[in-house]
Amino acid sequence: MVEITIRKRPRSEAVITQRKFFKKTARGKVIKVLRERYLRDDVGCGIQSCRECSEACTPSSSLLPESGAEHSLFPDGHFVLPDTNVFLSQMDLLESSLFRPPIILLQTVVEEVRHRSLPLYNRLKALMAMDDKSIWTFYNEYRSETAVVREENETPNDRNDRGIRKATAWYKDHLQLNNPPVRGKAPRKLPTFVLLTEDAANRQKAEKEGLVSLSVRKYVEGMKDSSQLLDLLASVEADEIEPTRAAGGKQILYSEYLPSATLISGVKAGDLHQGHFNANQYNYLEGSVSVPAFTKPVLLIGRENMNRSTSGDIVVVEVFPDSEWKAPADEVVDQDSTLKNDDAESGDEDEAEDDIVTRTESKVTSSEKRSSEKQPTGRVVGVIKRNWRPYVCHIDSTSLTSINSTSLSVQTVFATPVSRLLPRIRLRTRQAPSLIGQKILVSIDRWDVTSRYPEGHFVRALGKVESKEAEQESLLLEFDVPYRPFGKAILDCLPKEGEQWVVPPKSDTSPEWRDREDLRSFTICSIDPPGCQDIDDALHARRLPNGNIEAGVHIADVSHFVHADTPMDSEAASRGTTVYLVDKRIDMLPSLLGTNLCSLRPYVERLAFSAIWELTPDADIVNVRFTKSVIASKAAFTYEEAQIRKDDPNQKDDLTEGIRLLNSIAIKLKAKRMAAGALNLASPEVKIHLDSSESSDPIDVEQKELRETNSLVEEFMLLANISVAQKIQETFPQTAVLRRHMPPPKTNFEKLQDILQKRKGLTLDVSSSGALAASLDKCIDSEEPAFNTLVRIMATRCMLSAEYFCSGSVARDTFGHYGLASPIYTHFTSPIRRYADVLAHRQLAAAIGYSPLHPSLHGKSHVERILDVVNRRHRMAQMASRASVEFYVGLALKGREERNKASGAGAVTEEAFVIRTFRNGLGVFVSSLGIEGLIMFKNDLQFDAENYTLSIPAPSGPPVTISVFDKVVVRIEVEKDKNTQRGRVKMTLVSPIDSKNM
Repeated sequence: MVEITIRKRPRSEAVITQRKFFKKTARGKVIKVLRERYLRDDVGCGIQSCRECSEACTPSSSLLPESGAEHSLFPDGHFVLPDTNVFLSQMDLLESSLFRPPIILLQTVVEEVRHRSLPLYNRLKALMAMDDKSIWTFYNEYRSETAVVREENETPNDRNDRGIRKATAWYKDHLQLNNPPVRGKAPRKLPTFVLLTEDAANRQKAEKEGLVSLSVRKYVEGMKDSSQLLDLLASVEADEIEPTRAAGGKQILYSEYLPSATLISGVKAGDLHQGHFNANQYNYLEGSVSVPAFTKPVLLIGRENMNRSTSGDIVVVEVFPDSEWKAPADEVVDQDSTLKNDDAESGDEDEAEDDIVTRTESKVTSSEKRSSEKQPTGRVVGVIKRNWRPYVCHIDSTSLTSINSTSLSVQTVFATPVSRLLPRIRLRTRQAPSLIGQKILVSIDRWDVTSRYPEGHFVRALGKVESKEAEQESLLLEFDVPYRPFGKAILDCLPKEGEQWVVPPKSDTSPEWRDREDLRSFTICSIDPPGCQDIDDALHARRLPNGNIEAGVHIADVSHFVHADTPMDSEAASRGTTVYLVDKRIDMLPSLLGTNLCSLRPYVERLAFSAIWELTPDADIVNVRFTKSVIASKAAFTYEEAQIRKDDPNQKDDLTEGIRLLNSIAIKLKAKRMAAGALNLASPEVKIHLDSSESSDPIDVEQKELRETNSLVEEFMLLANISVAQKIQETFPQTAVLRRHMPPPKTNFEKLQDILQKRKGLTLDVSSSGALAASLDKCIDSEEPAFNTLVRIMATRCMLSAEYFCSGSVARDTFGHYGLASPIYTHFTSPIRRYADVLAHRQLAAAIGYSPLHPSLHGKSHVERILDVVNRRHRMAQMASRASVEFYVGLALKGREERNKASGAGAVTEEAFVIRTFRNGLGVFVSSLGIEGLIMFKNDLQFDAENYTLSIPAPSGPPVTISVFDKVVVRIEVEKDKNTQRGRVKMTLVSPIDSKNM
């Protein structure tokens, strides 16, 4: 029998193997956590040439080869050990395909990155999985020779730095021990282990310990492709220790931010206010922050008061006394024209240059005449969270000091972001001449109090300006749309049969048929836009023997294929939504599901989730039931085809009668909604005609035509969403995934109310959604049929955005959907393209007892986190879609302009409505194209802010007065936009006065 001896471990050893830390629970209680770590001496180093570890390390294919002599400082080869700050600040460099040294990634570094930044941790995991990188993860916290214990009075950061240095020293000694000198032979030259750190103090300590330690900049300067790689470096505070540029003596342009503790206590006490910074698209010297304490946003006037804020930052503002409150400016102020002579190279060092720009901007802000409607005014005193990310830009050619394409000298240049809401970014690059005329990606690194502009670094080039591929990618990057191909782990979640997958024959033993209703015999059809491939929904209606009507909405059963907590589910949650551009679609789910297995195509059996109502002939709901089902759609119609079929008196088949029955119920459902106070709002929608699906060149643009069948589908989707919302909220009152539309503050409508009253003598009642709907119906101009649509578009812009929320996170009386006049609402009907719908499907399946709810959907905080991402992705997807339409409208108009010139037809002209007046311009809306434009005037004009009129001097005769809501004729040309470098629509007045030379 084997003898077992149990020995008590000495206390000194326990100190090394036990990890103690304190943690705060959700309820605020502090608890001590003691964790045991098992130290061992067989954790492999991961180096191919190490005889001791090579057999223990698996897989052998991932072992690190010794690098060649591609680095000038290390001709005998080397390995790189980056510390945490390198990954936090220089991820763009590490991700570059040109940066390929063998990297030893320490466990200490991985854990610290995870604690410091989850987005960067996710990028680090992706970096570790890249095929073209040589990375070995060394678990230094579990190797007995490299594990360290935090010493008394030592900070966690210092402990981690010491652990990284100890691991570097161990690698150096470990390789020497495994390569002892052989008698009679020259000693083998061993590779160097290089500790990369941006911390100068850590470098000094490493050098004292006999280690090789370099800053990232010093290391990159010795690499083969240093000229390109140096551009990828982010500027960090530690760089200032090395004299890379002139320092000291700079003029302070902004006030320092208050300490975090002061900001938090000030917000709690109500002395300071927190909110999102919103830049003004018409005036770069103004911004605003919406805060709960005031009905109107806090106005920020001038660079000093905006204090280095960028659009989307969460900032803290101090509000000035009432006597210092001001009103927004009535003038369009363009950054390009005001700062056209600003010098990128000397902008911070040259105080005379600073004074000129400061005086220019001060003159602009002080000369802006303002209306009498004052609002809270203040200044930014701190930033809680930056919204910085890589931005699409182009190099401002006027900021170059040398245009010699062979020059590798470093130049400081301006990168102009595509978005007008962002400031110019100063960056240092050796590639400036070759980047002219290209779209590039730039990251912001810092914004010092002595710098008028933020400093950033070049990430990568996207392609030639105005090339369709570069424009498409830049548009996706601009709105942060994930567009990477689906990875292997995600595709492995798909059915193994691929496109051959079918619903199996009906059987009691088949898991697909478990608890499903067989609805294959029902006369079901789908009605969608032309070319729709991802068919989410289908409908049916039939008369019942008791005189009532049965109506059903059948939704693709996506949750059958997308299971919770799988790689595909995580990717769908991260993407949040499918993004629809004019000529392509960025899918939320792999196309095998979206356009095939889940798409409710005609004549094939598909799994569905059905909501089936019994309705009276007056469209009152008798009952509703929800069931998983199997359907076989009998037809897939476009809106136009369904409309023609419905209107054709000769068509009397079951499908047509079903559509007519659905339509009759939809009309009554809509009437009930409108009577309850639902709003019939409008948004400009246009249809772009493409040359062909291959070329995707736009030929022309026209307004979308909405038919009765559009409304038919909309009403039944609304009914399904409302019914599902009620069911899941009853079952899961704390975690139901719902959607709400908050009532807009009455102050949002003040300007529109004032314009309508003064220009048309009309009253807009905003006391409730019903009152608003009734008064919008009365906003009619007998001489102009399009006037009512225009007012509805303007009213829509006064609304708040709808949002997803977790039912247990907000008060019950805030669940309502203002626009739909519904007390509760969710999204259930489009799970192929919206992740919120997938969650609603899972909750509904659990509510009807079909399947248990995944534990994650029982946790309120988890649901909140998911919906925060989904809300953001949804907003970004909408903006990306609009930008795509705008880009293609520009291309279509350019084509129309060229055809007109060729045929001698003259310039492109369209009728437009004036929707805004400025002291130096007019905002107009061209309804036929669904676009807005800004008509600018160089000469001084007579502006009446109170009555929203602009008087323009005529060449002969009295001045021409133009007011909001006036119809004008505009000349439309397409010119290159200074910011986007895309074709931009430029408008000038043709009638009632020609403004071409004004």
